[in-house]
Amino acid sequence: MHHRGQAVREHYSGYDQWLGAQAAEAMQGRREEAELIFRRVGITFAVYGAKDEDGAGSERLIPFDLIPRIIAAHEWRELERGLEQRVHALNRFLHDVYHGQDILRAGIVPADQVLHNAQFRPEMMGVDVPGGVYAHIAGIDIVRAGQADGSGRYMVLEDNLRVPSGVSYMLENRKMMMRLFPDLFATHRVAPVAHYPDLLLDTLRAVAPAGVNEPTVVVLTPGMYNSAYFEHAFLAQQMGVELVEGQDLFVKENHVYMRTTQGARRVDVIYRRVDDDFLDPSAFRAGSTLGCAGLLSVYRAGNVALCNAIGTGVADDKSIYPYVPKMIEFYLGEKPILENVPTHVCREPDELAYVLAHLAELVVKEVHGAGGYGMLVGPAASKAELGAFRAQLIANPCNYIAQPTLALSTCPTYVQAGIAPRHIDLRPFVLSGRAVQMVPGGLTRVALQQGSLIVNSSQGGGTKDTWVLEA
Repeated sequence: MHHRGQAVREHYSGYDQWLGAQAAEAMQGRREEAELIFRRVGITFAVYGAKDEDGAGSERLIPFDLIPRIIAAHEWRELERGLEQRVHALNRFLHDVYHGQDILRAGIVPADQVLHNAQFRPEMMGVDVPGGVYAHIAGIDIVRAGQADGSGRYMVLEDNLRVPSGVSYMLENRKMMMRLFPDLFATHRVAPVAHYPDLLLDTLRAVAPAGVNEPTVVVLTPGMYNSAYFEHAFLAQQMGVELVEGQDLFVKENHVYMRTTQGARRVDVIYRRVDDDFLDPSAFRAGSTLGCAGLLSVYRAGNVALCNAIGTGVADDKSIYPYVPKMIEFYLGEKPILENVPTHVCREPDELAYVLAHLAELVVKEVHGAGGYGMLVGPAASKAELGAFRAQLIANPCNYIAQPTLALSTCPTYVQAGIAPRHIDLRPFVLSGRAVQMVPGGLTRVALQQGSLIVNSSQGGGTKDTWVLEA
């Protein structure tokens, strides 16, 4: 919000004046109102392994902060260009590794990093997907890192191409802000996000099997005990499509059908929020009740579309992430608009030696990890934690990457002591169908603990509304 804690940045000036005129008691009342409404609506997430006092699974509200994160129009335009470029290259990479494997033969990406990756699905070799699009919905995690001159630049921290979540919180945060502070939206030209479900439905319908003019779209959920179940139900309701579980689907004559009170109905597009392993018990994990037996054969025959495609996980694995800038140059012949965070690949002996020597200064992540689990934040770790992680690195270096502890941007945030700076990131949601589309902004996640860099909700993080100001 400020240049090095001094002058207010131009795109925050109007909001800063408004905030300075608000009474603390009034803002506290709005915070309590927001929490009450979120709880009433049921905007929660499940915490795996956590239990309440009765021993039942724990559901929590994701803390919502009233102070928005504001992005200037010109900054968003550059971000949008970089996101479109990156997602286009990632889709090209996915098509390539399941077809000609040109990038592997060229030595740009090590073949064993792909072919021996747990997320690589040999069953997808030679399968043509509509429009060559594998990642129809991508959540790209962006951080803004401080520079020596006090400015900042946006960098990509992570690509989420399997079943990226969080868009429902983006939409509900905006609705809440408009409800609590309608005067702000009368004085600020904030770009809208409410049309995201329409864009999502257009994207899903666009990849329906050939010859299907009025496709039936469903959202496939693992069920109400999944941590993101609220989002699954929310998006199905917003798009006006059915929310189904695996037991609601069956395969007959190489097509997928869902059971309804009016009888069986053919399904053409499945927006699946179920991981690959559980999609088809006859092809992947036997005994899974979350998917539909025979689904893979229907998919391979082109009689149903899956969004995202099976096998997309090989492109969002953290061991593949360091090669994305090279993918952009290889497939598109362009320089990356958005840079990666500098990354040390621990499978390389020289890189491992550097990481071990500087462990207390780095952030180390498992290549298959998610949700803030399985990682070490060196500057915040104890000697015992550093020692334990050092042993893990030496025992299995291929399982880790390491990155510097960046001077991540902060945003004013309401905490118990008042307003204080807290670290933030941004997850824009990029849709790929006939064209690449996205709503302005995305989900801003905030690390509520002082000094923390971990924004994940499972680790105590919260969320903010993200405003892109229209020029």
